[in-house]
Amino acid sequence: MFFRPEAKAALWRWREVLMGAALAMLGVWWLASSTGLLGFVAPAVLVGAGALIMVGLQRGRFRGQGGGLGAVQVDEGQVTYFGPLSGGAIALREMSRLSLDGRQRPPHWQLEQSGQPPLMIPVDAEGADALFDAFAALPGLKTERMLARLKQMPDVPVVIWEREATGLSGMTPLGRA
Repeated sequence: MFFRPEAKAALWRWREVLMGAALAMLGVWWLASSTGLLGFVAPAVLVGAGALIMVGLQRGRFRGQGGGLGAVQVDEGQVTYFGPLSGGAIALREMSRLSLDGRQRPPHWQLEQSGQPPLMIPVDAEGADALFDAFAALPGLKTERMLARLKQMPDVPVVIWEREATGLSGMTPLGRA
């Protein structure tokens, strides 16, 4: 079976949503047609399908087209960017600020850590979709705000998340729009 590359890319971008929809159809079928064990399992399958669809919608909105300059790798709490002109690595637990800089074309994620120059990652870099889970792990990050800003593509840098020092209690997250 032949699929155009654009169709394959669209299917792959929304893969969790499609799997969740298929799982939901299976759960509805089991619920409607079964009276035995499958009838008891079907509600749990429907709940799982709903969760998969919700997560898939967020990930699908985050994923770009890819094919941009450089490559991103996320490994054990460290984000590494290998670019043609720049690159670097940031430890997520040491990260102090995440911004989206729409002044550049394509827009770039700007990851900051004390004592290091900011790490600039194009939103369409290969492997940039792995940043969704990395960013979601930041304490206090508002995922929906991040996705809204990504969709708007502001013309100025926008702080998505930052960590503030608060005396004795250490670091406290602060989600910002």
